[in-house]
Amino acid sequence: MSFELKILGANSATPAYGRHHTAQVLGTQKHQFLIDCGEGTQERLKLFGISPVKIHHIFISHLHGDHYLGLMGIIYTMHLMGRTQDLHIYGQRGLEEIILVQLRYSNSVLNYDIKFQELDPEGINLIFEDKYIEVHSFPLYHRIPCCGFLFREKLKPIRLNKEKLPKDISLTAIGQLKRGEDVIDEEGNLLFKNKDLTLPPRKSCSYAFCSDTRYNENIVPIVKEVDLLYHETTFLKEMKQWAEKTNHSTTIEAAEIATKAKVKQLVIGHYSARYKEVDIFLDETRDAFPNTVLAVEGESIKVEDE
Repeated sequence: MSFELKILGANSATPAYGRHHTAQVLGTQKHQFLIDCGEGTQERLKLFGISPVKIHHIFISHLHGDHYLGLMGIIYTMHLMGRTQDLHIYGQRGLEEIILVQLRYSNSVLNYDIKFQELDPEGINLIFEDKYIEVHSFPLYHRIPCCGFLFREKLKPIRLNKEKLPKDISLTAIGQLKRGEDVIDEEGNLLFKNKDLTLPPRKSCSYAFCSDTRYNENIVPIVKEVDLLYHETTFLKEMKQWAEKTNHSTTIEAAEIATKAKVKQLVIGHYSARYKEVDIFLDETRDAFPNTVLAVEGESIKVEDE
């Protein structure tokens, strides 16, 4: 299965010109991962047909309001929808306290459990893993502790070549082929060579999310050669000094990270509310890194596994 990144919000600081706070949903082989959860996220989920009940893991990069203030609304809505499955939330120190205080003072007892995992803003850490995918957090350079997230699929299974597969082949033999084995009978005779009846695994997909950060080349080896990189571009290149002062990035700086990391595609967002039109962000970034797209709310960006 491919990755599909749905943009729910792409603005920074305050909603403006129909743009909303940062939030994304990454659809993978078995998961719908919510990445950041700015104000209004649950409304955007509803608008774009994504059920909160299908989200079991939420990743919050840092504790500036435009990246997490929509979280309590989703937590309550999941409760009202009758959720019983655990919800896993990954965030900076203090997020658990923020949520529990609100639940306590509203006298709310959820139908489900929240499992909190505190992020280490200084290291590269494996924070989630199953048989399909690994998720790592890594440090970004911002005014407060902030992490990026790297989603990387594990090696996918080999595929049966249905055009060459004998019609009378047994289920046992098919199981052996899927495990990468040759098919041997009880007497030890070779019946089928694995390579003759299988195809290579589909490509494993990768996505890196770089939330608020100033230009930081330490990111490069972490996101090297990912299929898709999201990197904030709060400002145009003319605002480089202001970007440095506020610990944000410009279009050109995001393009430099993408170029040095040799990523396949770059998506930019987190636009400052000072800009009504954002097409110029794309023009500036593409001058330095041609395979760039804008984060546009409601649109999806796919990473194919062919």
